[in-house]
Amino acid sequence: MRKILSLAVAVTAGLALAGIGQASAQEKLKAAWVYIGPVGDFGWTYQHDQGRKAVEAAFGDKVETTYVESVPEGPDAERVIEQLARAGNKIIFTTSFGYMEPTLKVAKRHPKVFFEHATGYKRDKNLATYNAKFHEGRYVLGQIAAKMSKTGTIGYIASFPIPEVISGINSLMLGAQSVNPDMKIKVVWVNSWFDPAKEADAGKALIDQGADVISQHTDSPAAMQAAEARGVKAFGQASDMITFGPKAQLTSIVDNWGPYYVERVKAAMDGTWKPTDTWAGMKDGEVVMAPYTNMPDDVKAMAQATQAKITSGELNPFKGPIYNQKGELVVKEGEVLADKDILSMNWYVKGIDDKVPGQ
Repeated sequence: MRKILSLAVAVTAGLALAGIGQASAQEKLKAAWVYIGPVGDFGWTYQHDQGRKAVEAAFGDKVETTYVESVPEGPDAERVIEQLARAGNKIIFTTSFGYMEPTLKVAKRHPKVFFEHATGYKRDKNLATYNAKFHEGRYVLGQIAAKMSKTGTIGYIASFPIPEVISGINSLMLGAQSVNPDMKIKVVWVNSWFDPAKEADAGKALIDQGADVISQHTDSPAAMQAAEARGVKAFGQASDMITFGPKAQLTSIVDNWGPYYVERVKAAMDGTWKPTDTWAGMKDGEVVMAPYTNMPDDVKAMAQATQAKITSGELNPFKGPIYNQKGELVVKEGEVLADKDILSMNWYVKGIDDKVPGQ
């Protein structure tokens, strides 16, 4: 059984929800999700909601799920999370980096509720964190882009300058440079996770600057649609976006959250839940590549081979030598950048035509 809450209802109807939650808590486990965008964004939030549906499919009447969509990062997020905790939810998933502090605050006030925060780094006795190694997929994208681009320029639509996004840009560039050392990446920061108008404008601006392959770290298919309209190639984000770019899409990084959500809800049910820190990737099946399309067979074969090497552990995108924009050797030949350094990355690799905002 599923309940859908609007933001307004979630914020204003706390006491009523609390009563309902307590009455049903003994009958089934209640699990809730907080989303940054609408479930129909066909990207990040859509894919998290597919994971929620996987929980419903796995546990049937033993679980009741709820989601609140389009929740801004900030005070509104704290109010929504608080209301979901008061409503009797046993486990609450908050799915955007900017929910980190609100989730931590509410978790401290509700020690008997399990909280799970996506892409953050702050944990507590009842607060776990989870993330995915999206950069593994972006390395494959970089190689494909280098093979497919005629101008030697990749356009990148970026959301916010956080390590997850910066490491994605760097991994894309390292993949591209492994094929063509002269590749360039131009970046446009839209300072939003979901703003289709801005994303489309950014895509058009990058194409006007010479980019003929567009990549994105934002949630809607607007950039894909802009690429389709302008006759250039593009990569989808979070979901398979081939519907929006049948001639443009080369592949897409698909986030597969279902297995993780099923595992964590089960742990909440059987009393084995712990405040873990999970960072899964291709080998775990959490980062999946959509079919390789609109490319020659040899490029497809290269992409498949690289994907297989990353999955097996034979290839790590952040294996040295790696130089930063100042030309300084950051990772020595044969060495691999530590996970903690990828998760806190705030610098660009050599060759990216941009400056990290604020530096």
